[in-house]
Amino acid sequence: MVRVVFAHGLIVGVMAAVTVPNATARAGEPSGWPGDEMPLPITVKTAQDMAFKSVAERLYLTFNLMASGRLAWQRGDYAGAVEKWETLLRTPGLDPQIERVITPLLADARRRAGSRPSGAAPPAPSLSPVPPAVEVSPVAPAASRPVVVKPIRPDVTGVVLGGGDVGPGGAVVWLKRLDGKTRPAAPTSGRFITQRKKTFLPHVLAVAAGSTVEFRNEDAIYHNAFSLDKPNDFDAGIRAKGNTYSRTFAEPGPVEILCNIHASMNAFVVVVDSPYFTKTHPSGTFSIPNVPPGQYELSVWHETQSNITHKKFSVGAAGASGISVAVEGDKKPRAFVPDKYEHKRQPHLGY
Repeated sequence: MVRVVFAHGLIVGVMAAVTVPNATARAGEPSGWPGDEMPLPITVKTAQDMAFKSVAERLYLTFNLMASGRLAWQRGDYAGAVEKWETLLRTPGLDPQIERVITPLLADARRRAGSRPSGAAPPAPSLSPVPPAVEVSPVAPAASRPVVVKPIRPDVTGVVLGGGDVGPGGAVVWLKRLDGKTRPAAPTSGRFITQRKKTFLPHVLAVAAGSTVEFRNEDAIYHNAFSLDKPNDFDAGIRAKGNTYSRTFAEPGPVEILCNIHASMNAFVVVVDSPYFTKTHPSGTFSIPNVPPGQYELSVWHETQSNITHKKFSVGAAGASGISVAVEGDKKPRAFVPDKYEHKRQPHLGY
């Protein structure tokens, strides 16, 4: 909600408030917080003022969804925590650090929401499979509206081992059905690779085929992101600080990202043609939610191995857990880091 104050035909102030769905105060929480609205008395007279207000509202929304989900989890309202954290992870351009923190918490909340009846005491943390359950949407006390029942599908969990000096973190894991058709993956929105302190962040980004990734330069020096991996090759050109470049990756496969100015910079966009995919945590653990029962092939990409590793397994009514896959770490370093013309770089380049 935004209230604009006019005086003599000029905008002299804006009172802004960010609305967070269902963020009403509950017992045991500070009065009025997290609330539906947080007033932000910000005067808007210039474009810079408007940009400042927009960023402030976005940060408040992010924090409120994080905190509301955590408070719901602490009081045992795991379905409420799932709602808040799923909304948070759908926010375009979300900081990768927030995504890394929230993703395992959301997976735990989903398991608990599916296994714990309403009003029961919170169960102890467990890595064992959870029986299938149903999620019932809230209805009015008079029960005048029909109850909507949606099946909660189980998770596939496991660990990737190996990875040489890099370690197992950053491996990309995805699933394809063997006994039926894998439904198409929806393109992922709001995906970014940032150039900061002469580093691509994140180092590994997994996206569904058809997704668009935005490359943005936050350094006070020039960068030129590019890739030679066909058919997803591209050249972003020389970009100054604040400049962005967008590239849609239509074809599945790993895409190594380099900088034509700084030979030390590299990253990977791994494009997959499955809706069931994730990136491993630094420890190598992973969790893929909402996987229907059936026969699957699990594939693992890791930057240190020459080929993609495959493993067949079954997903039952309770999901699948304890899957272990080792990556070889056998990829040999290249003779030289090429420039965007596939030439060997000159010694003086790469400052």
